[in-house]
Amino acid sequence: MLTSIAEAGSRVRPAYRNFRVEVARVERVSPTFTNITFTGDDLADFGTAGLDQRVKVVLPLEANGFAAFPDGEDWYTAWRELPGELRNPFRTYTVRAVRPEQREVDIVFAGHGDGGPASAWAGRARPGDEIVLIGPDEFGPGRAVGIDWRPGEVDTLLLAGDETAVPAICAILESLPADAAGAAFLEVPTDGDRMSVRAPAGVEVRWLARGGAHDAESRSHGELLAPAVRDWVVRHLADLGVTRAGGDEASAALAEAERADLPDTPLWDVPAGQSLDGACYAWLAGEASVITGLRRFLVREAGLDRRQVAFMGYWRRGRAELE
Repeated sequence: MLTSIAEAGSRVRPAYRNFRVEVARVERVSPTFTNITFTGDDLADFGTAGLDQRVKVVLPLEANGFAAFPDGEDWYTAWRELPGELRNPFRTYTVRAVRPEQREVDIVFAGHGDGGPASAWAGRARPGDEIVLIGPDEFGPGRAVGIDWRPGEVDTLLLAGDETAVPAICAILESLPADAAGAAFLEVPTDGDRMSVRAPAGVEVRWLARGGAHDAESRSHGELLAPAVRDWVVRHLADLGVTRAGGDEASAALAEAERADLPDTPLWDVPAGQSLDGACYAWLAGEASVITGLRRFLVREAGLDRRQVAFMGYWRRGRAELE
């Protein structure tokens, strides 16, 4: 018995694990965004690496809540083996803030009606509602798993994303050193979704609203984001220290590549380890076709090394997140 206790005490803690929590507060911060604060004693050990770290929000089943949802490190395998009617849906989010001393975690939800289970749940969430977060263990050796922001030593930073990437971009901006330089482009549904965010003086923060206060769908996703990023990059190419691949032939080839939604096109590509040190580092996240198009532009036309571009297709138009 003594041996087994010692072995248990020396066991490596998991990188990610289940945290059973409840809603403490719900704050509607804009027409699109709702900040939900979760609380629970176990959150004293929730990871605080921050940035764009991904977590899973597991949603309750109407019939039995979380009665069948598995605990343990291999929860996903166990979840896949459950009958369909017992599988709790879950979605991926980034943490906006962690306050372990208060045992609280903030997650910002971008609402889009009842089209998705997470959006629907967030729209009716009330204090006391139970939820399961699958997130990093502060005392596990893999506490930084799920962080894709790896800029290395670069002169200029470029961040771009739609409303699904706003919480991550804001968290990254607020973590940057005072001498950071670059730009961040955030495309949101309405003018009312512009939020206050702390950023270094050398980082331009530009909010791009697809519609007015009551006209959220006047433009499609990426219609403002893509040209804004392209224009900024073209204007700053000399400063970035890269050579643009000019000429009509290169432009035509790029346009054709972006029109082709190839089935083998990766939707997520993050440089392994630290990115190349150099002139520029780009972090792109949002609707997959928009983000992959911007990545092609940066690599094929603007001349960035692919290892200097992290891009994440957080969602794909017409498809739910794969579980």
